[in-house]
Amino acid sequence: MAGNTSVAAQQQPRRQFSLVRCVATCLLALIVLVGLAVLIAWLVISPKKLVYTLENGSVQNFNLTNNHLNATFDFVLRAFNRNRRICVYYDYIESTVTYEDQTLAFNTVDPFFQSHRNVSRIKPKLVALNLAMSPSTSKDLMIEKTSKEIQVDVHFKARVRLKVGTWKSNHRTLRIVCYSVTVHLSWYKHFDRVPCEAEL
Repeated sequence: MAGNTSVAAQQQPRRQFSLVRCVATCLLALIVLVGLAVLIAWLVISPKKLVYTLENGSVQNFNLTNNHLNATFDFVLRAFNRNRRICVYYDYIESTVTYEDQTLAFNTVDPFFQSHRNVSRIKPKLVALNLAMSPSTSKDLMIEKTSKEIQVDVHFKARVRLKVGTWKSNHRTLRIVCYSVTVHLSWYKHFDRVPCEAEL
């Protein structure tokens, strides 16, 4: 009787060990399957970076008096979605033009939907209205004005959603920066395209 009890006591830990090993094996298999599914989906979708280029920029009604700026900036941002299966919802877009880290003008752009393998153009108009500037920044801007051109940075911040088939992602923040953009005060000067940096 005592011998049977001893054998049963030895078999119980073995059964527990087998159960733990079975659960661990199942979990490992599940992780591998999920990983393979993600890898296959990534390979099928083949995500590519969105490409942004500032195609045009101009400034009108430029007036800098007593450290106060009035000006109207117009830009054309080319948005190229190279993806074959990914579409983009631009639900909110704000644009800003800065000079020496000081914001000169700010505006929002109407939301839009961009399909796959598509080129869209965003055309913000930003107005500086009696903007107070620091004396040093105002002085630097006035010096640049004498050359009939000024160099600014143009920023875009957007809330976007990605769409693949019927699936839509949650909102993500897209930041686009176009550095060292030269805008001419003379309308006949040619604008040089500027490639922009994007972070999603």
